[in-house]
Amino acid sequence: MVQIIRYPQDGVELVGELYGVASSPQPGLLLIHGGAGLDEHAREQAQRFASEGYAVLAADMYGEDVRGDRSKLMGLLATFRDDHHSLASRAQAGLTVLTEHPAVSEVVAAIGYCFGGMAALSLARAGVALAGTVSIHGSLATPTPAAAGSIAAKVLVCHGSADPHIPLSDVTAFAEEMDGAQAEWQLNLYGNAQHGFTHRHATPGDTPGVAYQPAADEQSFDDVLRFLTTLKN
Repeated sequence: MVQIIRYPQDGVELVGELYGVASSPQPGLLLIHGGAGLDEHAREQAQRFASEGYAVLAADMYGEDVRGDRSKLMGLLATFRDDHHSLASRAQAGLTVLTEHPAVSEVVAAIGYCFGGMAALSLARAGVALAGTVSIHGSLATPTPAAAGSIAAKVLVCHGSADPHIPLSDVTAFAEEMDGAQAEWQLNLYGNAQHGFTHRHATPGDTPGVAYQPAADEQSFDDVLRFLTTLKN
């Protein structure tokens, strides 16, 4: 069962999808889509986590006016990339909806893919009181690095070693940022995995540097599940 949830943020109507609604409240996850928007990849990932006993809100970061309009989409992506305060505020809108939903016992973590990974990390950098944040083949760079002691959430990053879109220099800078912020964090590096390694419907060679890798997909999913279990202990 999927619930369509409309919610406003800064004058924009967002349309999310809640998966895993059960007869009793379940722990909640905020799942943030990639750059293409709330698509089949995001829905599949939401269903995967819902099957593990979570209520998952597949958030909408764009709104209906942006869907299908490439010019508006690219402009909004540029705004969010340069202004992580706005990015965190948009993600926070979905988090608030999830927190207040009767199907949710407690919100455990925010999980994001590609662009969504950047959004999830923006919540952590903003000091949002989540138990955890997870970035999966997500952007790691930020114009506003976290200050010492500012990160409340535990952080997990799942990254492909062969990802040309997120260079290792960004990984090194992220590690230095997290250490400087005194965060509790970990990074899992998957050998030979390129960008978007969880996108099983990606057409090989369609986008340079983007490819599905089954081993990295399954291992990262298992790693995230273990990480989530530690948050509930």
